[in-house]
Amino acid sequence: MSTLNNTKTDQNISWRCKHTWRTASYNTLWCLLGCSIGDFGTIYFFQVTEYLNPIDHKWIILSLAIMNGLITSIILETYILSRQMILKEAFRVAIGMSLISMIAMEAAMNIVDVIMTGGAMLTPEVVLPMLIAGFITPLPYNYYRLKKYGKACH
Repeated sequence: MSTLNNTKTDQNISWRCKHTWRTASYNTLWCLLGCSIGDFGTIYFFQVTEYLNPIDHKWIILSLAIMNGLITSIILETYILSRQMILKEAFRVAIGMSLISMIAMEAAMNIVDVIMTGGAMLTPEVVLPMLIAGFITPLPYNYYRLKKYGKACH
């Protein structure tokens, strides 16, 4: 029983640390940049080339957008981390720490797109809400991960 009392549990994480929220926000913004490049690029490509109709084939386009968003985000984060560690380790950290966050981010962005446009389309009205949803959705998870692994104030 004493082992359980001495173990840090998820319930003991404080959600009031401004420093950790700032760090989580900074990390989330970098992830959002990487995801947005691949996501928006893919949606825009199909929108202007009309290879696939953005309304009729929205799930195919959005699936490709998610995959490309994940790839570009992992590449960007690996590059950023490679300035602090060897490339192989940077790649491992980029995938290990961020994959759930990136998937949540991509899903949120694309759900907003479908709700607002009815398909996989970029319009001036949808870009900002997509970015906001993409930022807010993974932010609590990113905060939690920083606190759980002792990467921010306690």
